[in-house]
Amino acid sequence: MSECGGRGGGGSSSSEDAEDEGGGGGGPAGSDCLSPSPAPATASSAGRLRRGLRGASLMARQRPELLCGAVALGCALLLALKFTCSRAKDVIIPAKPPVSFFSPRSPVLDLFQGQLDYAEYIRRDSEVVLLFFYAPWCGQSIAARAEIQQAASRLSDQVLFVAINCWWNQGKCRKQKHFFYFPVIYLYHRSFGPIEYKGPMSAVYIEKFVRRVMKPLLYIPSQSELLDFLSNYEPGVLGYFEFSGSPQPPGYLTFFTSALHSLKKDYLGTVRFGVITNKHLAKLVSLVHSGSVYLHRHFNTSLVFPREVLNYTAENICKWALENQETLFRWLQPHGGKSLLLNNELKKGPALFLFIPFNPLAESHPLIDEITEVALEYNNCHGDQVVERLLQHLRRVDAPMLESLALEAPAQLPDPPLITASPCCNTVVLPQWHSFSRTHNVCELCVNQTAGGVKPSSVSMPQCSFFEMAAALDSFYLKEQTFYHVASDSIECSNFLTSYSPFSYYTACCRTISRGVAGFIDSEQGVFEAPTVAFSSLEKKCEVDAPSSIPHIEENRYLFPGVDMTSTNFTGLSCRTNKTLNIYLLDSNLFWLYAERLGAPSSTQVKEFAAIVDVKEESHYILDPKQALMKLTLESFIQNFSVLYSPLKRHLIGSDSAQFPSQHLITEVTTDTFWEVVLQKQDVLLLYYAPWCGFCPSLNHVFIQLARNLPMDTFTVARIDVSQNDLPWEFMVDRLPTVLFFPCNRKDLSVKYPEDLPITLPNLLKFILHHSDPASSPQNMANYPTKECLQSEAVLQRGHISHLEREIQKLRAEISSLQRAQVQVESQLSSARRDEHRLRRQQRALEEQHSLLRAHSEQLQALYEQKTGELQELARKLQELADASENLLTENTWLKILVATMERKLEGRDGAESLATRKEVRPKQPEPSGTPQLPGSSPPPANVSATLVSERNNENRTD
Repeated sequence: MSECGGRGGGGSSSSEDAEDEGGGGGGPAGSDCLSPSPAPATASSAGRLRRGLRGASLMARQRPELLCGAVALGCALLLALKFTCSRAKDVIIPAKPPVSFFSPRSPVLDLFQGQLDYAEYIRRDSEVVLLFFYAPWCGQSIAARAEIQQAASRLSDQVLFVAINCWWNQGKCRKQKHFFYFPVIYLYHRSFGPIEYKGPMSAVYIEKFVRRVMKPLLYIPSQSELLDFLSNYEPGVLGYFEFSGSPQPPGYLTFFTSALHSLKKDYLGTVRFGVITNKHLAKLVSLVHSGSVYLHRHFNTSLVFPREVLNYTAENICKWALENQETLFRWLQPHGGKSLLLNNELKKGPALFLFIPFNPLAESHPLIDEITEVALEYNNCHGDQVVERLLQHLRRVDAPMLESLALEAPAQLPDPPLITASPCCNTVVLPQWHSFSRTHNVCELCVNQTAGGVKPSSVSMPQCSFFEMAAALDSFYLKEQTFYHVASDSIECSNFLTSYSPFSYYTACCRTISRGVAGFIDSEQGVFEAPTVAFSSLEKKCEVDAPSSIPHIEENRYLFPGVDMTSTNFTGLSCRTNKTLNIYLLDSNLFWLYAERLGAPSSTQVKEFAAIVDVKEESHYILDPKQALMKLTLESFIQNFSVLYSPLKRHLIGSDSAQFPSQHLITEVTTDTFWEVVLQKQDVLLLYYAPWCGFCPSLNHVFIQLARNLPMDTFTVARIDVSQNDLPWEFMVDRLPTVLFFPCNRKDLSVKYPEDLPITLPNLLKFILHHSDPASSPQNMANYPTKECLQSEAVLQRGHISHLEREIQKLRAEISSLQRAQVQVESQLSSARRDEHRLRRQQRALEEQHSLLRAHSEQLQALYEQKTGELQELARKLQELADASENLLTENTWLKILVATMERKLEGRDGAESLATRKEVRPKQPEPSGTPQLPGSSPPPANVSATLVSERNNENRTD
């Protein structure tokens, strides 16, 4: 194409040269020669531009001052454009240069300009370095400054404390570190680090963590210190290394680094690392070879690091210890913000929270030792001898030397000769069968411990097992319908086995007596009080009973003075109850706010508190703040929670009753005043509401009018905010608003206002009058029972028993049908499993075919894209050839026209030349009249002939 364009251009340029060489005589001929060639518009515009630039350059040479003026004018226009289009003037004040964050006398090196490179330089020359990254404006950084100074003042001779301002925008710390919070504490032990500290910003905790980094391994030289190490509540990892052969035995540095890795992954330092160099001490924990690592666990089998399975590296040792550790209890350290820490722990089951004042730097913690002893006994389900030895060590009891703490379970000692233990008994007064019955069933419940199930006790007097009696009571209440009898003076006894042990059975001897005698027996025994209800319909005053509770054995411990009921009954309790507790410790010096929310008193001298939280049961219990937090009270607290009928009262959180006025139309009830208001000697109408209940405020005027219409001395209108006040479960409601009516003489028979009835003043009055009518009370129906009444009652009991027997038979038939259905379902499930396996195999085959088809599809797609690209490239080249051919055809057409024109002109000129030649040869003759004469015709010059010859040559070449 370019070559073709060059040749055409050459032809036209030669024509221009011929035109210039033609002079004035050849002007018409030259113009006729070039007129058919069209001049392109782009060439003319380019020529004008070149001519303009030549003129400008010529003028600049002649007058240089014009060039300087044009340059100056252009610069002025650019500056004006910049200032016009730019933003408004910057009004931001630049940041002030940073100042020192710590005082000059502080032992902390303050790099307030963010000199991170200098901090890295000095870190290489120190063994232990603490880097404190802060922001000067951060309130937490300001609060932690005094704690860092206090810790540095105690450790400055051993640790280098460096504070770095990581907020100054010109410092390297801001450019290289990207922290999302402040302050940040990094510790380095020589070349190992960083170890980030995330604990409380308290001087004692920071110092404790720094000392752990300084000394990650604890040297254990004696058996007493070994027992201290193993009896600690934190998991322990022991390494045995012989230093006699070399100053640094093989594997020691790896074990040392693994302790630092543990601190890096767990800033609380829950796993402790110790080193044994004595061969005899190492044998006690089954370590024989130098370089062995031992993980101690109290209840599960202790482990030795498997070097044949895992590589002996610091990361593997740390990971192995953290994955296989066994903790008695955990320390919780909430950071104060939104967190799921407590929620995640409470989901695991009932939790025992112990708030104690804790000093991490103290050498001994007696209260923690007692808690550790409680945790060991609570979880010692199998009476492990190693655990017993550790318990003796915690109690500081002299015991024989520890012979072995081997990994294998110790052999059980042979059982001593069995003896028969004396039974322990408890008097139980059953509730009446009917409310109008004048009789009580008084039973003496005894636990008979046979020779097959009782081991000798350490005390000489008969020992009453707390849990055996609790289990007896539980089973007895489940079977108490068997012991209802008609009034009789005979004593009937019945034996039944416990569901927990086939070697023990219970004996219940029951007697039916009158209520007066039962009350006398109860007053004499001082054990259980039976509810007494007034039956006289002539009484005009309300007699209200105190709320009765289910009797429990805990109330009768004074019957067996001097017996240590916790030493034998508490051991292994976690395995004998379905309410196993997870124990958590919190530092009351830091987290007492959580204790106050759980029910601890806000003003107390000793910040010790215990609470059990059971999320599943939506309840929590607190240890009496008047009792000291110690081993005995803690064991009793856990025991009372673990029994089926727990004597613990659910702790109810309520609003302060002092903020409500005493004299008011509507009495405001709180958790503390609920019983006082509801059980008073008059009718009580109670409204349940909450501030978020939109419909509740619309009832205020109705209850105000009701309170005005009813006498205040015999009727009380009250309300309670259930969003701020907890109530016993039997008085809770599931919808708001709800109205309960407590009649004067029947407090135990409260009535709920119908839900489908509108709450209006007339409806409320009808509801109150209907249920407060003395004629509808069961007291008016209470007369002295006759023989016919007693016989009818016996008939009712027999009918009830026969009905129960029929129901049992129906249940058995249903169970058999369910068993048959279960067999059918199992067969169907087996066939379904076979079908599922077949479908899975088909699915895998289809997936393999699908993957093959997908790969083939991808190959075809790639081939298609390749061919498409090639076709596009070929089409582009064909298009270029077509365009070139079209241009060539156009040029060829124009050349043919030009050649034809030139040939006609040459023929005319040849004819004229031949005629002139004849005229010169021949004598001049007169021209014939028919020959036309061209005016002004002359022979062509020689240069024109040469031009025509060259044009013909060019035409031939083009063809």
